[in-house]
Amino acid sequence: MAKAFASQGDMTEKKISFTQVGDGLYAFTAEGDPNSGVIIGDDSVMIVEAQATPRLANKVIECVRSVTDKPISHVVLTHYHAVRVLGASAYGADQVIMGDTARAMVVERGQEDWDSEFQRFPRLFEGHESIPGLTFPTTTFSDDMTVYLGNRRIDLMHLGRAHTAGDIVIHVPDQNVMFTGDIVEYHSACYCGDGHFSDWGDTLDNIAAFDVDAIAPGRGDALVGRDMVNAAIENTRDFVESTYRPVAKVAARGGSLKEAWDACRAECDPKFADYAIYEHCLPFNVARAYDEARGIDTPRIWTAQRDLEMWDALQG
Repeated sequence: MAKAFASQGDMTEKKISFTQVGDGLYAFTAEGDPNSGVIIGDDSVMIVEAQATPRLANKVIECVRSVTDKPISHVVLTHYHAVRVLGASAYGADQVIMGDTARAMVVERGQEDWDSEFQRFPRLFEGHESIPGLTFPTTTFSDDMTVYLGNRRIDLMHLGRAHTAGDIVIHVPDQNVMFTGDIVEYHSACYCGDGHFSDWGDTLDNIAAFDVDAIAPGRGDALVGRDMVNAAIENTRDFVESTYRPVAKVAARGGSLKEAWDACRAECDPKFADYAIYEHCLPFNVARAYDEARGIDTPRIWTAQRDLEMWDALQG
């Protein structure tokens, strides 16, 4: 390999923020690292996204304990990626909830994803030795389900494919706040390596239809106020479309993956080069866009070896 993945050299500790996005609702953010959400009910707490390791999850728990001493009863995982789910054991929650499709993806590709992500982004796996194994849910659902924390209603929904085939969102109606996972990002690159470019825009439309007052996105700052929410949704749309469009043109004429990479960089670098994890995401985004444009609907499984082969192909 000519050079390391950009993320392998990213060892800088990120500043944590804990932002209130509604009454009893918080976003745990860290300068483009994976976010978590906190929903405080009458008697207990729901966590949205577990972090990559129990040690990192404890940073979320410290923030939770700064605002409530209620027990953590539920962990909701919006999709299957290792950086989102492998810290779940730290919370001691009775209920771990995923969509049916996300659970199936843990079975199908969870170990490969763990191995791949650990190689790509070692800093996000601080304390990896404390991970007990793959995270499996106690409860799943297909299209939607509702959880009550006392009187507080929380709606979990699959609104379409985007970042993965199994993405779900979490909506808290009494505050009109949504936790979107990696379907929506803010000044952070979208990771599209397991994504569905052609569906992503429709899924963003489905989120926008809720006209929410705040969003806790997958990465980046909390989005408070409808102007900020709408700007982030449209910016995410622009990122996804700007990635796919030039790659699809290259694929349509039978061009190479390297040509697709160059075309994507020409369009995306001027707009997004300063976004968090941009250089980390770009090769995986281009590889997946190239596959989708050639008719491969189901993302191929990333393995540590496939990562290296793809990266080598882009260095010519």
